[in-house]
Amino acid sequence: MKIRILVIAAMLLVLLLSACTINRPVSATSNPLGQKVGVYTQTGFLGFPPPANNVAATAKAAQNGGITKISTVDQNTTWMFFIIKYQTIVTGE
Repeated sequence: MKIRILVIAAMLLVLLLSACTINRPVSATSNPLGQKVGVYTQTGFLGFPPPANNVAATAKAAQNGGITKISTVDQNTTWMFFIIKYQTIVTGE
């Protein structure tokens, strides 16, 4: 009985500490790849994502990095047990 409880506790601990991350390209332009990087993060709780507006997230990430000419836009999504984190990553000049 003790072993069963320990196995269940270990499985719950692994589930709580695990995460899955997906990084996907969204857009690329003909502008040269710059040195600046801007990031904008949104967080959702209990499986409910934050209100999505990719244009506003891209603009906010560019503003955070001081970017005026966007080269690439990537989106990084991380799922944890109760939390979903969305990052918009913009590179450029």
